[in-house]
Amino acid sequence: MPSSWSNKRERQYEKIKRSAKSRGRSSGTAKRIAAATVNKTRRRKGETKGASKARRRTSRSSKRSSTSRGRAAAGRKGGRR
Repeated sequence: MPSSWSNKRERQYEKIKRSAKSRGRSSGTAKRIAAATVNKTRRRKGETKGASKARRRTSRSSKRSSTSRGRAAAGRKGGRR
């Protein structure tokens, strides 16, 4: 566990690791899954050194536009199928 992780991320790591082990994963695999998940969350929240606001904004806006497009078609009379 890297020293750059906060206490919250340490707790998250331990919980994910325990959960993976209880589902039958080996301890090495459980550690790898937990670390990857915590790092992914840190990147998304902008807690890493390399996380840029522009990248985060781009990924969020692309998700938002695709869901709003889907809703518009579904709500429209005679929408696409």
